[in-house]
Amino acid sequence: MTATPTEQRFAAAAHLEPAAMARAHRHVVTKALSEFAHERLVTPGPAEGPAGASGRTWWKLPTGDGVCYRFAARVLPLEHWDVDPASVTRTVDGAEAPLDALALIDELQPDLGIPDALLATYLEEVSATLAGVAWKLHHRRADARELARADLQTVERSMTEGHPAFVANNGRIGFGLADTAAYAPEAGEPVRLVWVAARREHTHLACGDGVDEGLLYSGQLGEEQLERFARRLRELGLDPADYRYLPVHPWQWEHRLAVTFAADVGRRDLVPVGRSEDRYQAQQSIRTFFDLDRPDRHYVKTALAIQNMGFLRGLSPAYMRPTPAINDWVASVVRSDAELAGAGFDVLRELAAIGYTGDAYHRMAARGIRSPYQRMIAALWRESPVPRLAADERAMTMAALLHRDAEGRSLVGGLVADSGLGARAWVRRYLDAYLRPVVHCLLAHDLAFMPHGENVIVVLSGSTPARVFMKDVGEEVAVFGDRPLPAEIERIRVDEPDDVRLLSVFTDVFDGFLRYLSAVLDGDGLLPADEFWPVVAECLLAHRAAHPELHERFDLFAPEFAHSCLNRLQLRNTLQMVDLADQTSSLQYAGTLANPVAPFGPRR
Repeated sequence: MTATPTEQRFAAAAHLEPAAMARAHRHVVTKALSEFAHERLVTPGPAEGPAGASGRTWWKLPTGDGVCYRFAARVLPLEHWDVDPASVTRTVDGAEAPLDALALIDELQPDLGIPDALLATYLEEVSATLAGVAWKLHHRRADARELARADLQTVERSMTEGHPAFVANNGRIGFGLADTAAYAPEAGEPVRLVWVAARREHTHLACGDGVDEGLLYSGQLGEEQLERFARRLRELGLDPADYRYLPVHPWQWEHRLAVTFAADVGRRDLVPVGRSEDRYQAQQSIRTFFDLDRPDRHYVKTALAIQNMGFLRGLSPAYMRPTPAINDWVASVVRSDAELAGAGFDVLRELAAIGYTGDAYHRMAARGIRSPYQRMIAALWRESPVPRLAADERAMTMAALLHRDAEGRSLVGGLVADSGLGARAWVRRYLDAYLRPVVHCLLAHDLAFMPHGENVIVVLSGSTPARVFMKDVGEEVAVFGDRPLPAEIERIRVDEPDDVRLLSVFTDVFDGFLRYLSAVLDGDGLLPADEFWPVVAECLLAHRAAHPELHERFDLFAPEFAHSCLNRLQLRNTLQMVDLADQTSSLQYAGTLANPVAPFGPRR
């Protein structure tokens, strides 16, 4: 018997059941205790208890009103709280109570500093994160060791955690059940993008080196599809020459363009002309799509007006305008450097960007009024890594190296086992491909990336890291100092002292990624944390030996560095945690962290 539409809608919420939600609460509470302690928002105290597994000791955290949490944990380098999820308990007035991530946030609000006006919004993001965890537990049971042998898109749709630091990392405020099933990366459903013709006089199309409008559209759409779009315009009495084509997320078309921009559609400044022939898959960054039918074609990044992890995920036409030029300049720097070329390090260029500005919200901008509605109709195209892979190579985002499946098996453990190398040798290969080029870019070229897991594509030869590609360059790259830059890309210049420059390694790499990778390898018994950081030091020392002049000014082995905290940013303002035009001024600090490579540095 066929299910009714109402029954189908209820079935879409099948993951919202007690067992899955209990596991989701335990996961989020465990992460919150770990990350809030790491950021010194809370201070657990020692507690008595039986000897814990893997050298963990017992801790307690009273939160007031008779509530207390107890858990077993180890404190690894960089004050990483490795909490055993199974050990976490909550008592209320001495009686055992169920774990509840929303209750934990409410109990800790004074310590976390969440403004009263934003507490409900943050709780909604935590609730959505809980729902996301439950959905993945219900639908995604892939073996991490098998994923270690999989292709890029299989890995992408099988990730379960999201950003490793943020507690509320899966907010997606605006998505409903059907949207999650259709468009969430973990759903892995093919998507056909909506294409809109935008009146030429109200658009700006920026193209990078070697790209023009004709080449872009013919290469990404094909002549037959372009002719169908043009025929649709002619049927409406419109001249195709008066329009450019712009890809739109299906959710954005239904919820924003057809509603918020109804006037623009009504006067035919925006005209829906069809769906893409090719099927796309959403990437971990949710608004970026990979072409499943033509993997050699570019990624497409679209505006998506949902609230997720501290931002409305729009794209600004004004911000997109210089993006191809920024990518061209960064690529020219990277590709002209012999050290980087030798490592195979490169960037995936954002080759073209388009934005529409003919709406009422952009007319407000002329009077200096800024609004999220000015970031709702834009897109860009980024190179795919697939054409650059050799026959014996495959790729995955670096975020995958932190993945554990529902049974606790790690993907990186599978890579190490399949590589035939010991864990120490595998890690050194990885660091030479990733850390050394990132450090070289900073020291040799004053060039800093945002090299977190989603922004790095790791190319594997067999199961061993061979090289990496950086992506998301236009929005997240910075150049320090006064080196000459083309006038149109001046926005990427940042004037900060040397200690802040080094945070692009200390915070973004050491604390933002290697801290977690070290804990995974340690937890699997592959490489203890106190043996991991000496390998990191060896990588840095090898670069220092090859380029001693670059290390004269910057000390990567300094005893400590400023403790820059990500959750503090989101807790302070979950609607917009940083000003994209001045990100460094938004940073939140909590004292300093001991540098884990300092004991292994050169003798002073």
